[in-house]
Amino acid sequence: MPAAVGMIETYGYPAVLVAADAMVKAGRVTLAKYESCASGRYLISIRGPVSEVKQAMAAGIEAVEKLPLSAKVESYTIIPNPTENIEAVLPINYTEEAEPYRVL
Repeated sequence: MPAAVGMIETYGYPAVLVAADAMVKAGRVTLAKYESCASGRYLISIRGPVSEVKQAMAAGIEAVEKLPLSAKVESYTIIPNPTENIEAVLPINYTEEAEPYRVL
């Protein structure tokens, strides 16, 4: 089954929390990584089937856009079928902490 990774970078912690909640409720995806960047920016990545990641990303972006003006989506991307080389180098892999929640 083709897998994809989706990443959303937000400004403000409430935004990343709302995005994560909306994404896992909207699609059959797994939260793979959460990271605090700099200056109030947060990054969250999800993994799952390509169509589910697209659906979940749309829901996450829409949820953040409904928040007050101080919370916003800084950037986002969907990478369908990332190669093993990219997965080995970048932090888009499933971690041991995420394994119990992995969608098969």
